[in-house]
Amino acid sequence: QLQLAESGGGLVQPGGSLRLSCAASGFTLDYFALGWFRQAPGKEREGVSCITSSDGSTYFADSVKGRFTISRDNAKNTVYLQMNSLKSEDTAVYYCAAVYQYCSGSPEEIDYWGQGIQVTVSS
Repeated sequence: QLQLAESGGGLVQPGGSLRLSCAASGFTLDYFALGWFRQAPGKEREGVSCITSSDGSTYFADSVKGRFTISRDNAKNTVYLQMNSLKSEDTAVYYCAAVYQYCSGSPEEIDYWGQGIQVTVSS
């Protein structure tokens, strides 16, 4: 059974940091671009970041550039999202996503989703 499982979410104060992890089981991530989406209450799901499988190129939404980094460890079948300088507007459910070969910011093109994990930025 193909699964993506997120961990590392929670409550953090503005300006703080969190690292999300996403572990894959049931398949290898070698040929998949891996990304993170988020969805805040009342808003559409939006792409946050993505890392390719071929050369490790990374992409970030303008709202998180300079604050978030993404990395992957194919040996551990895991992708990470390091979130620094968190703001209240980063509060959302974060979803790990895998898409075959190429990064995509469109939820309709995602092949596999994690179940989502809550990130709350609040004092």
